[in-house]
Amino acid sequence: MQDNATARLNMVNNQLLTNKLTDDRIAQALLSVPRENFVPKSLRSVAYLDEDIPLDNGRYLMEPMIFARMLQSAAIGPRDVVLDVACGTGYSTAVLAELAAAVVGLEVDAAAVAGAEAQLAALNIDNAAVVVGALADGCGDQGPYDVIFVNGAVEELPAAYAAQLTEGGRLMVVERRGLVSQAVLYTNRDGLLSRRELFDAMIPVLPDFETAEVFHF
Repeated sequence: MQDNATARLNMVNNQLLTNKLTDDRIAQALLSVPRENFVPKSLRSVAYLDEDIPLDNGRYLMEPMIFARMLQSAAIGPRDVVLDVACGTGYSTAVLAELAAAVVGLEVDAAAVAGAEAQLAALNIDNAAVVVGALADGCGDQGPYDVIFVNGAVEELPAAYAAQLTEGGRLMVVERRGLVSQAVLYTNRDGLLSRRELFDAMIPVLPDFETAEVFHF
């Protein structure tokens, strides 16, 4: 039987700290959250591999290295309020809750939301909640946010997100453009988003953010 605590430590020490993770707060957050609890039971033995883990409804648990580097790039502070888009089973929400003051997880399916809430409750995480809503709409009622974190690649970035960021707020996302897939950091300055490409990040595109097909006759 796999020792998950050892696997978690090996993930941080061997996969992440050797691949540009330098933020100790993030390392500690990843050590604190049992990743295996957020994947199907049949996949718990591979929960700590550096691979995307498939969940239900087109969601994936993002590979640890990409996830950790995105967290680090977002520069989440202990007073920040974070919107966690496409939070799936709630793993990213749980990790973000270790870093931020408050986290709002967003999912489209009520059953997924209930499952994520149950996982957060089991870990006694009381500074995060998961709500139902259209991912492209964000969650303006709970905003504005210091950070919006998108769990998966997008082909089209929703326009609604810009208005839900605080001044100086950050939007962390992976953008897919054809064969190119990069982690991108947007920063809100006086209502305008500046864009900075960070690193290659080949992760699955979220079904909710695929470019609509155009038919030519």
